[in-house]
Amino acid sequence: MVSWLISRLVVLIFGTLYPAYYSYKAVKSKDIKEYVKWMMYWIIFALFMTVETFTDLFLCWFPFYYELKIAFVAWLLSPYTKGSSLLYRKFVHPTLSSKEKEIDDCLLQAKDRSYDALVHFGKRGLNVAATAAVTAAAKGQGALSERLRSFSMQDLSSIRGEAPAQSAAPVRTTSKATKPKLTRSVTQPPESSATTKSP
Repeated sequence: MVSWLISRLVVLIFGTLYPAYYSYKAVKSKDIKEYVKWMMYWIIFALFMTVETFTDLFLCWFPFYYELKIAFVAWLLSPYTKGSSLLYRKFVHPTLSSKEKEIDDCLLQAKDRSYDALVHFGKRGLNVAATAAVTAAAKGQGALSERLRSFSMQDLSSIRGEAPAQSAAPVRTTSKATKPKLTRSVTQPPESSATTKSP
């Protein structure tokens, strides 16, 4: 566990951050020799990270595996061994030069296929989303109208058996000197004071 942690820190600091800073300096100084040196390093480091993903799964039990990774990163960076330059010139450049046309064709085909697949799945996703939106809107509209209908005054008054224009309940008012008395709400018309006799 300690070896794994140390190797991760070494790869992060010395394999990534240190070369990134010197790549920045090469860009800033516009030194072509430094450009080439750090571009070769980044190509080799990208291949190392790709291979490391698989070797970490299958070779982590190997004795001194993490120590070997630390030594490899140090060898790549060392100005004395020039490991990244050596690997690039001896193996990577000749291999990529001989297979460049096939790699370009594969990448172009993969790009076209991925674009077609993206368009196809995008259309399907939009169709599913549109169908879901229409279904939700239809269900939501019915639920909304039912909800609004349940709150209409006409429905409330018909449940109580009253006319829609009349008020629901009397309002009590109090004063200090008198007892509470019942009054009608403002919306109800006052009853006439004249009493009618029945025949």
